[in-house]
Amino acid sequence: MNDTIELHGTRTGNCFRVAIALEEAGLAYRVVHVDLASGEHQRPEHLALNPAGKVPTIVASLPDGRRLVLSQSNAILLYLAERAPGTLLPEGDPTERALALERYLYFVTDVIAPSHSGFYLGRVPATGNGAELLNQRSLDAIYAADHMVGASGFISGNHFGLADIAALTMLLSIEQKLDWTRIPRLQRWFETVRTRHAVIRGFKAFDPS
Repeated sequence: MNDTIELHGTRTGNCFRVAIALEEAGLAYRVVHVDLASGEHQRPEHLALNPAGKVPTIVASLPDGRRLVLSQSNAILLYLAERAPGTLLPEGDPTERALALERYLYFVTDVIAPSHSGFYLGRVPATGNGAELLNQRSLDAIYAADHMVGASGFISGNHFGLADIAALTMLLSIEQKLDWTRIPRLQRWFETVRTRHAVIRGFKAFDPS
């Protein structure tokens, strides 16, 4: 069985999250570049994997010979966490695992989701201030999350994990819009985790060969 996971994607926040998770989990993977500008995401070979024509998509070989195709970035991250136990989510202590999942889902639903919706509305004429309200809701959720960075220096708990990956890619995309004086703990966390070797490798995953 070929254990190498195919990662179909390009330089987007969702794709970077998956690449960083693969690096942190120590899982072998191969990037398949999808050029959005030329419409590769709408070609039959990509639509056969992801009918919505989106990225990222992963293709993984299973021990029984089947092929697993996942095209929802958050499901991909959870799958990678299960495939490499203890690397992206804590094991053993159910309380610690529940807290790590809560904080991961907080950034997915309270921060990333409204930001993505605001970005979409901002490109649609005559939508009023809906985009502005959604973007502000995302920012408010970030400001409210400063307390999540504990003594360990991570958001997920005692170790770098899914919540840190979700938060990092999001904060990096709006770095210039943030009032960092309101989130001193997140600022210290941000400057530290962005220099992790696996994070740097993940951000380079889609660079030209």
